[in-house]
Amino acid sequence: MTTARSPETLHSPADMPDPAVAAAYLHCRKIARTAARNFYYGFVLLPGAKRDALCALYAFMRHADDISDEPGTMEEKRKGLGCLRTEMDRTLTGGATDDPVWMALRDTVQRFGIPPRCLHDLITGAEMDLTVSSYETFEDLRKYCYHVAGAVGLCCLYVFGFADPRCPELAERMGIAFQLTNILRDVRGDYAMGRTYLPHEDLTKFGVDAREFKDGKVGQNSIALVRYEIDRAMEFYREGWKLLPLVSEDSRAALWAMARIYSGILEKIEERGADVLSGAPARLSTTEKIWILLRARLGWFKESDGLRESDRDRGRAGGPFSGSGAR
Repeated sequence: MTTARSPETLHSPADMPDPAVAAAYLHCRKIARTAARNFYYGFVLLPGAKRDALCALYAFMRHADDISDEPGTMEEKRKGLGCLRTEMDRTLTGGATDDPVWMALRDTVQRFGIPPRCLHDLITGAEMDLTVSSYETFEDLRKYCYHVAGAVGLCCLYVFGFADPRCPELAERMGIAFQLTNILRDVRGDYAMGRTYLPHEDLTKFGVDAREFKDGKVGQNSIALVRYEIDRAMEFYREGWKLLPLVSEDSRAALWAMARIYSGILEKIEERGADVLSGAPARLSTTEKIWILLRARLGWFKESDGLRESDRDRGRAGGPFSGSGAR
């Protein structure tokens, strides 16, 4: 069981880091600003130390993803992730390093008490992408989503600060909601890379052949499938949204903004008639993201703002996943 963390006693600001560590954080900030298209909008709403911590975590996660996704043989990628795991353990236990990502990550883990097992779980998720290209059931997919996104939610939670023991489970659900959103947004692109994340049991249920993803063929069956998956993702958002009032007050705006941006992608998909196969992947415009950022910065939000009214009504009306908890 994860031990509750008091934001006042365990997440108090650390002394100013030495110049080398400060430079390491600056390096990670540049990586996050360049590559974290959605997350970085939330990062900027955090106090400096927490913002830098999320940038360090992102830089580490980006490195793991790059090893898994960039060109190379399976054996080279597997070896690369194994070396990453070994180097992480060595660095977190005090091993010398001049690599800016490792320096910043070690400072972040020590400062915010992030359990190293969460970082190990992230590497496991990258390893899964090397060996698993499809999932038979949603339970199988959920395990993957935990490793690549639920564990991210847990890392962020320790940076945000929390005291309520319910928080880890809620953070995990929010992270899974983000990943389910990514999966729906990128169905066609993932298929082109040889990966089909939507569970085979769901494809069978709705009479969809994954080969349709290649040609971008949109039919009633694929639309019904995507709407079913949207409902499932929204259930995870509804559960994860309970985390907002439980994290430290200075982190709530950032969490709200990130969740609002990601759930907004699902809204975009719905506006397209649940079509994820034709056209570019659904995204919020820069203007829409800036408006969310402004609302968060000025405090123009509340807990119920995370999901559209229609989504909240759908959950109360007894949608396919309501009443049973997110699966």
